[in-house]
Amino acid sequence: MRFLITLSLICFCVFSCKQSTQTDSASAASAKITLPANVSKVLDAHGGYDKWKEMKAMIYTIKNDDDDDDGGEKQTIDLEDRREKVEGKDYAMGFDGSQYWVDADTSFKKNPVFYTNLMMYFYAMPFVISDAGISYTDVSPFQFEDNKYPGFKVSYDTGIGVSPEDEYYIYYNPETYQMEWLAYTVTYFSKEKSAKLGWIRYDDWMEMQGLKIPSSMAWYKVEDNKPVSERNRRQFETVTLSKTKMTDDTFAAAAGARIVENK
Repeated sequence: MRFLITLSLICFCVFSCKQSTQTDSASAASAKITLPANVSKVLDAHGGYDKWKEMKAMIYTIKNDDDDDDGGEKQTIDLEDRREKVEGKDYAMGFDGSQYWVDADTSFKKNPVFYTNLMMYFYAMPFVISDAGISYTDVSPFQFEDNKYPGFKVSYDTGIGVSPEDEYYIYYNPETYQMEWLAYTVTYFSKEKSAKLGWIRYDDWMEMQGLKIPSSMAWYKVEDNKPVSERNRRQFETVTLSKTKMTDDTFAAAAGARIVENK
């Protein structure tokens, strides 16, 4: 399926952006922190930190613009402890709070330890940058075509998550404070700081439960560390945000699933 092939191409880039294991994410996501004024304004432009913290669960289906009719991929996430279930046409996988599992034939190559929470982290921007253990630094404005976007860098304290060397750059509209761009580095495999950036454009928002969340996101081709043109776009459909916590059996391993060791 084109969806699986295309999405697998970004796993290398995206995996390092999952900053926490599920255990670390649960504690970081629940902690109350003090945010710089511009960071707070960006969150407020999307509905606010407090309203986001009211949400307990999120569900969406991811589709590429060029997908065939395979139904896309459904992801169900517990926003408090970051448990997740991923369901595609011929596979399912997830994290139940203690173990990772996959239900697919042996040709299926994705490792749920790597894949769980990958897309969620990008989709839940800018709210996930309010987790504990994060530092913020103002950076020079970024210009794309005729527009300039102020921004700030997000970095992680030592020992936070699986890739504390990762860095994110949030750029926002100077008048509305709505998030417009995300730049990110990949350090998981090297374990060293990197200057190479990936870029995602956030230009398609919808409102749900009083929060602005992406309707779609565009990954960009990069030249000289700057975005130049849209490479591919992912649509997020049948989106649900809920204040009700999901039951444990939502994330339980499917009958006959293989348990995957978290190495």
